[in-house]
Amino acid sequence: MATPLKPRIQQLTALDWPLLLIIAVAAYLVGSLSTGVITARLLGLPDPRSAGSGNPGATNVLRLGGKKAAIVTLVGDLLKGLAPVLVAGLAVDGASQQAAMGTAGLFAFLGHLFPVFFGFKGGKGVATAAGAILAMAPVIGLVAIVGWLSTAWATRYSSLSALFAAVVAATLATFLAPPFIALAISLMALLLILRHHGNIRRLVRGEEPRIGEKPE
Repeated sequence: MATPLKPRIQQLTALDWPLLLIIAVAAYLVGSLSTGVITARLLGLPDPRSAGSGNPGATNVLRLGGKKAAIVTLVGDLLKGLAPVLVAGLAVDGASQQAAMGTAGLFAFLGHLFPVFFGFKGGKGVATAAGAILAMAPVIGLVAIVGWLSTAWATRYSSLSALFAAVVAATLATFLAPPFIALAISLMALLLILRHHGNIRRLVRGEEPRIGEKPE
């Protein structure tokens, strides 16, 4: 008699683990290309890891270098999450496809958080997570982005918008996404929330800068 655990074990044993390892390493290296730091260096701006809020994301680059630099950073970070997932989905089929896409998205996100090329000092991963989720589960990604935009419009807090979008994405993925995709999205949401611990404290104290404002 089959047990509820048996199908899960069969799913795991059917995966192409060496291929998933290659995908994980490749996606991590792509994610490690810190768009904000590279953009700042090319434009002669301060290093966003040591200026402003200390986060090499689009919001901090906006404070340090203006809209054009922020847009380049945003698009680059988004593509870092989206491209590895799309490539993994096209390169792998069968039982390993969803696992390959989830692995690519998660490890691209981890590369952004802990970039090997930049001393493992990365960002919070909002745009990279958005790109990965858009590629893994487009409807969930779009709903999360709408949630971010709505919260940002209402409050002008980038951090609060990201936290709200992360909760929305993880909740929807739990009920709507395939298991491997849901796991990847949930782990990214959890890590994203943990990376915002300082922002959460500032929000509670009423000290969090709004979008476009410079930290005191």
